[in-house]
Amino acid sequence: MIETDIIIIGAGPCGLFTVFEAGLLKLRCHLIDALPQAGGQLTEIYPKKPIYDIPGFPEVLAGDLVTNLIKQAEPFKPGFTLGERAESFEKTEDGRFIVTTSRGTKHKAPVVAIAGGLGSFEPRKPPIANLSDFEDKGIEYIVRDPNFYKGKKVVISGGGDSALDWSIFLANGVANDVTLIHRSKSFRGHPDSVQKVMDMAASGKIKLMTDAEVIGVNGSERLDSIHVQSESAGNFDIQTDHWLPLFGLSPKLGPLADWGMEIDKNSIVVNTFDYSTNIPGIYAIGDINTYPGKLKLILCGFHEATLMVQSAFKRIYPDKNYVLKYTTVNGVTGF
Repeated sequence: MIETDIIIIGAGPCGLFTVFEAGLLKLRCHLIDALPQAGGQLTEIYPKKPIYDIPGFPEVLAGDLVTNLIKQAEPFKPGFTLGERAESFEKTEDGRFIVTTSRGTKHKAPVVAIAGGLGSFEPRKPPIANLSDFEDKGIEYIVRDPNFYKGKKVVISGGGDSALDWSIFLANGVANDVTLIHRSKSFRGHPDSVQKVMDMAASGKIKLMTDAEVIGVNGSERLDSIHVQSESAGNFDIQTDHWLPLFGLSPKLGPLADWGMEIDKNSIVVNTFDYSTNIPGIYAIGDINTYPGKLKLILCGFHEATLMVQSAFKRIYPDKNYVLKYTTVNGVTGF
């Protein structure tokens, strides 16, 4: 059992900033996220995309913003449960909540803050009939530990940043053999990454196949080959240890939809006084909530997190009188 003051569901920008704001009130936080690293869609979908509406930053790359938010939260020593989805919750006799993840990890706190962005991200899967037979048996949709592929034959499918970046990374001394397959000749990823892949393909470090796609998977207990359909070379099999179909992630509210909170069009309804839900002690901030005049902007989520932790403090310490003190006066003192 992991015990803390605030369980934060979602380690995206709003969840990370909540750690900082809660830390100023001496509240400890633990974050749960289905993705294998912090940052949410900023890290997973568009780390190299510039953002222009963060106060004080005329332009900042999404990945750099996440790096800064993590650094800002570090003095308050947040805990992380990554690569696990928040599945269920129960309320204890003492008024606290126990949140259990998809892998059975339990977390206990008097306050739960849902900062899940657009929801939990589910992988977009190719339409192959027996795909599920090899999931986690040679087919993975997210790279959780690059060393897992050390010395292996790896095939990656996709044309976005994730497919390009992991092809480059794994081909640089991790996997023995890396093949990148994309159904088009043009890529959606960052031009620098596209050029690196092209250069590595020219030097033989990556096997690149365009105008091609995987249409079948084969094996007994584990994946041992994939079936490829190519416009130029026809149909053929490739022996491989792992296939990573990196076609992006689709956001879904997931199990949170069954927690008893008021839902409107796949978003959680909140009170704008403190961004509380209809369940006392559970709050929702950022893109996952809805209220009249809602704007799905990161800076709005930061504002919501700031007000939310004030309410959380009063809930955890009803007899304490907190007086707001400016960080310009007091500085930032971690745990």
